Amino acid sequence: MSINGEQGVAGGALAGIRVADFSRVLAGPHATMILADLGADVIKIESPEGDGTRQWNPPTNAIGQSTYFAGVNRGKRSVVCDLRSEEGLERARELARTADVVIENFKPGTMTRFGLGYDEVAAANPGVVYCSISGFGDDAGRDLPGYDLLVQAVGGLMSITGQADAAGGEPTKVGVALVDVLTGLNSVIGIQAALRARDTADSATAGQGQHVKVTLLGSLLSALANQASSTLETGVSPQRMGNAHPSIAPYETFHAADQALALAVGTDGQFARLCEVIGSPELATDERFVNNPSRVANRDALKTALEAALRTRPAQEWIDAFTAANIPAGRVNTIGQAFELAQSLGLGTVVSTAATAPDGSAQTLNSVALPISLSGTPATYQAPPPGIGEHQDAQWLAR
Repeated sequence: MSINGEQGVAGGALAGIRVADFSRVLAGPHATMILADLGADVIKIESPEGDGTRQWNPPTNAIGQSTYFAGVNRGKRSVVCDLRSEEGLERARELARTADVVIENFKPGTMTRFGLGYDEVAAANPGVVYCSISGFGDDAGRDLPGYDLLVQAVGGLMSITGQADAAGGEPTKVGVALVDVLTGLNSVIGIQAALRARDTADSATAGQGQHVKVTLLGSLLSALANQASSTLETGVSPQRMGNAHPSIAPYETFHAADQALALAVGTDGQFARLCEVIGSPELATDERFVNNPSRVANRDALKTALEAALRTRPAQEWIDAFTAANIPAGRVNTIGQAFELAQSLGLGTVVSTAATAPDGSAQTLNSVALPISLSGTPATYQAPPPGIGEHQDAQWLAR
């Protein structure tokens, strides 16, 4: 992967694809990092102040970068284009004219005011796949601020996350900006679908790009899955249930003698084996628990009965016994423990890249691997997150 010349991984699934990345913070950068991992040449276009997440620290990595920024910006080049100046605008327009993909997550209408909207870019570059990410679309919701926490709230996710009202709970956000991450994934899907349509000879859109639009709210509602389906079919919105599942029992966390463990029992056969392992086989034939609908209807009594047995032994002893009996169970890990588990399973979830610190010392940066394995064109990780304007030299702009 050449930093000074045309970038992109030879043999990568997206080799030869240039991405002009006007996005910042999380959803867009997450999408473009995936494209970079798959071999695309991603040029991160920043303001003179840089992506705001460069300042979101602590913590920082071994070369002094915000770990928030570093987590979604590896494998890219950075150039500064001050869109408030004619020189910066011209450079940005040239990048858009030479790109296969343009991606942006400004407030709707901003790129058009700079002469960088889809219509303007497509007029000069008909094959461009132009992806716009917004919080609530470019119609009636165009002026609404697109922040993950806000979308988790208004999109219903917080209403089903947290302990139940009866347990003194309140609406709770997910512990990561999940809506941004989902939106980034949807953006990658849309971009690759549009590239496929453009590059398929017998397609009605052969040679033509298109405008891909992805919203935070739409991404969240789509990801609500069974909770969204039940709401649409019954007209009743689900409520917070802590770690319990609205349609399956026992499917939540339970207290053992020393700590909590998770049980994900999805069939009557698994439940019968669970009852045998805990020494309470009679529970499997109790009319309150004989099948899943009965267990769901009597979940409180079921949890009381199960925890009476589970509290007699440490969690890991139960987990070992359940796993041996093919009953889905696991402890509640920290994120560090989760990486240790993945490593023990040989999943290869951590990758390292060489980098140079400001003092000139050689450092190694660790980041999360792309969770997609391709047998012929695997992901590669050859460049660390860039410094602001690190690749400003204009010699490589022309294609």
